[in-house]
Amino acid sequence: MSGAVGVPGRRSGEDVAAEETASSAEPAAPADTEPGAKEPGDATSGDKEDAPATGDTPQPQDASAEQEQPLPPGAVDLSQTKALSGRGASSPARRRGAVRQGELTRALRALRDQLGAFELVLDVPGVEEAREARLDIRNQLDDYVLPRIQAAGTPMLVVLGGSTGAGKSTLVNTLVGSRVSATGVLRPTTSSPILVCHPDHAQWFLEGPLLPGMGRVPGPAPDAIAGDQLVIISSDALPPGLALLDSPDFDSVFEDHYEFATKLMAAADVWLCVTTAARYADAMVWQMLQRARDNGATVGVVLSRVPQGAGAEVVDHFAEMLAEQGVGDARRFTIPETRVEESRLPEETIEDLREWLVGVAEDAEGRHIVIEDTLAGVLDSFRTRVPELAKHVETQVEQRAELARLVETAYSTALAELDEATRNGSLLRGEVLARWQDFAGTGDLLRSLHVRGRGARRSNRRRKGNPTRVRALKSALRAGLESLIQSSAEHAAEQVIARWREHPAGGHVLAGPAADMGHASPELSRRITRAVSAWQDHVHELVRTEGVTKRSVAKLVSFDTEALSLVLTIGLLGYGTSDVAVEGGTSAVPQRLLKALFGAESLRGMGAKARADLRSRIGMLFDEEAIRFGQALDAAGIPDETVPVQLYQATYDLEVAR
Repeated sequence: MSGAVGVPGRRSGEDVAAEETASSAEPAAPADTEPGAKEPGDATSGDKEDAPATGDTPQPQDASAEQEQPLPPGAVDLSQTKALSGRGASSPARRRGAVRQGELTRALRALRDQLGAFELVLDVPGVEEAREARLDIRNQLDDYVLPRIQAAGTPMLVVLGGSTGAGKSTLVNTLVGSRVSATGVLRPTTSSPILVCHPDHAQWFLEGPLLPGMGRVPGPAPDAIAGDQLVIISSDALPPGLALLDSPDFDSVFEDHYEFATKLMAAADVWLCVTTAARYADAMVWQMLQRARDNGATVGVVLSRVPQGAGAEVVDHFAEMLAEQGVGDARRFTIPETRVEESRLPEETIEDLREWLVGVAEDAEGRHIVIEDTLAGVLDSFRTRVPELAKHVETQVEQRAELARLVETAYSTALAELDEATRNGSLLRGEVLARWQDFAGTGDLLRSLHVRGRGARRSNRRRKGNPTRVRALKSALRAGLESLIQSSAEHAAEQVIARWREHPAGGHVLAGPAADMGHASPELSRRITRAVSAWQDHVHELVRTEGVTKRSVAKLVSFDTEALSLVLTIGLLGYGTSDVAVEGGTSAVPQRLLKALFGAESLRGMGAKARADLRSRIGMLFDEEAIRFGQALDAAGIPDETVPVQLYQATYDLEVAR
């Protein structure tokens, strides 16, 4: 197999050089002829570079400040090449490339921050996959994308992943030419990730931004267990443009090894899957290959321990499976079954693999193409991965909306029932009925009307009636209405908790403070008292300001507004019911009396305003009660409707920045 640079389906460095040589023979267009034109190989720009700046478009010096990272000796910063700037290496192009890189960095950081601004707290179908996807994207942004953009000229990182006993460590040792990673019969052997690089790059890997969440320790210490520490080993056997990382087995019995393996896979410029002829059909191998494909990685595969007799058949079947799983363009290498001496394979068995890796590393243009292809693949994957995550978030939002609707339904039903109770006369019982009978049956109602004329002289006391009975009736009406509102609020709160318990997502909310919210809030009673008292004052004011008596009646009768406001209240609360009988065989008919005094049209207007005001005040009380349940949803951490919108917006902003 030849040592051609690049990956299948993508241009090699030699191809790019040939294209550039051919294009150089054509007349060159002026530098600013087409401001929005993109050069071939521009993997990161998606807009016209010279479009007029708007809003808070960053200046070049601000963007360049964000990308200042120490580069290893001899490294080339890709932000100064045409791959990012689209213009070659002129000074204006460098500034435009810096602006573009700064915009892209800000968009990626905004996406990362948005991914950390919510939690998928409800156990709905698919939530585990969504949680893992969210963590994968965020880790990939932190561990690979942002560091790679800010230090684009660092070595190409090749991460070797595979199942237990596949021979990753042996392969690394062979490529390096010495035992740098532990091998043996004990499984899993590699307990800590081992990174091998040229000595010129060792310090950068120890202190650089790659994999910021992992600790770093200098090697050699291949047999030491360092937990989640990244062991950095320098070796002159590797060229300056190449770094190899031996990751823990992804099917290890230790759960954290799988987490490390997937984390390191997402940080690779090239992910090299190592499997064997005996285990290449294992489900875990294909799961990891599909994961690498979906994450945008450049993938290579090594099929080791291929039997001499049936080698072609195994290799062909493996190639068919790769094509079926959508990774048929992965670069493939085979290693026959052979002896292992001093933790290393015979050199001739890995000749093709070494030739490819070294060839890519030593050719700066080819190395940049591989790195850019991977970076572009990762960014392309965000076009689908982030919206898919947003759809899972929408499922959580829908569950929250259903819980919120249960609250709204409970209090709306309570308000409707209470509205009916204030119309059908059910309040005119007990204490209220007794006080009404006392007021109307003793003649105080009639005495509240002032009959004018020369033969109608009476004492002030008789005309005004007994104020004690008026106050008692007013107090009884207020107490009865307060009790009705309080019981309705209690019932609504009970209904919310009962319905939440029945809802699949309600258990999570009720695990918190909401479990104690099955009753009305302690301060509701005080608020109800203020609201009912204010409503009674409102009815009194309506009678005083809008209660214009009919002209024919006004010539003969005037009235006491406070007493008549109570009559209006009784009429409102007993509207549509039969007359209320009083002692002495007399019937007080509030509606007839009110119509006789004010006329039907004036009475309807006052009644509508009084009833609307009462409903509004009760509605406000219930709205305040319902707020408690909204706060419980917030405290439970369930995403609201703004979260998926912001994820979609972050995806769009990233595309604009590219």
